[in-house]
Amino acid sequence: MLAKVLTCAVTGVDGRLVQVEVDLAQGLPGFSTVGLPEGAVREAKDRVRAAIRNGGYEFPIRRITVNLAPASLKKEGAGYDLPMALGILAASGQLPCEDLEQTAIIGELSLDGMVRPVRGCCPWPLPPGNRD
Repeated sequence: MLAKVLTCAVTGVDGRLVQVEVDLAQGLPGFSTVGLPEGAVREAKDRVRAAIRNGGYEFPIRRITVNLAPASLKKEGAGYDLPMALGILAASGQLPCEDLEQTAIIGELSLDGMVRPVRGCCPWPLPPGNRD
């Protein structure tokens, strides 16, 4: 099962759209993140797993691959937690996924599932067609 969530990368004072693709597959359970993730993004799997469980949802016992595209852009900070969690919930059928590709979602998750603000994040006006 595949789900896609739109988010934003903080690059200085600008924002760049990033697509979070979540694939759930059969096989040995695991959680891998690809697409040039840095420190806090690589650690997101532990926060996301705990937030999903403690938020009252079921964490899927599947092989989970999260791709952050474009791969050429460094992804830093914990702001990818919320889009990753929503992608996992959508891919596992626990959340409808119709609007996840239409609105940029950014947020850090606490272990109890609460959403924390992301420093340096503000509403960015994105020109039409700026989806790369």
